[in-house]
Amino acid sequence: MYICRFLDPLPANPPRARYGLLRGECVIPIKEEHPFDSITPDASAALPLERVRLLAPCEPSKIVALGRNYREHAAELGHEVPVEPLIFFKPPSAVIGPQETIRLPAMSTRVDYEGELVVVMGRRAYRLREEDDPLAYVLGYTCGNDVTARDLQQRDGQFARAKGFDTFAPIGPVIATALDPADLGIETRVNGHVRQRARTRALIFPVPALIRFISQVMTLLPGDLIFTGTPAGVGPLADGDVVEVEIEGIGTLRNPVRAE
Repeated sequence: MYICRFLDPLPANPPRARYGLLRGECVIPIKEEHPFDSITPDASAALPLERVRLLAPCEPSKIVALGRNYREHAAELGHEVPVEPLIFFKPPSAVIGPQETIRLPAMSTRVDYEGELVVVMGRRAYRLREEDDPLAYVLGYTCGNDVTARDLQQRDGQFARAKGFDTFAPIGPVIATALDPADLGIETRVNGHVRQRARTRALIFPVPALIRFISQVMTLLPGDLIFTGTPAGVGPLADGDVVEVEIEGIGTLRNPVRAE
């Protein structure tokens, strides 16, 4: 299934965000408020995709992200490969959806794209044991862009400000379920030119290990996101750019870029 979240075109004040299933060129709303417990498509309410606006496909309580989870990316930044997952947070207020604008903040002189596979949690995960299957706690996967103010990251020596600006966590366009995250192709393009290309088999810490590790630190809730790390090839964005993150089996996340 391809789960989406969309702005209902029917008159409402304010406009209502709903979950649905993307099937071809149609969006089929689901009867539930969210897709984490069950999903019942309402085929009688199907809408043409062209009539709806796709939103970020979920609203996380938190975003846990991974640093240096591809060897080549660690090398291009001049960092050692971590001996255990290096986690940090991005605030939920940074989330935007497909076609929404990434804003370049005035206080930064270099903002980079970072295309990534993103895990969307489907069940509460707390201190998973070795015999637990971490993937059984996943709803699905989406595309993400861990936008980073690189100069501020280097200046601060930590990630909070550099990773936390509004619009710095684009996700979408859908959540793909029943997908094996072990070996998916990732490609990031800026203005149509390929900047990053890798496969998730190159992750230092694969998805199941990440979920198990993070669950030992904090409780993961339905809708929470795990940005799994970016491959080599990161680089700056400029006013007027269009950045796309495409992941095999999911689709393409596209966002324009504007300077503040």
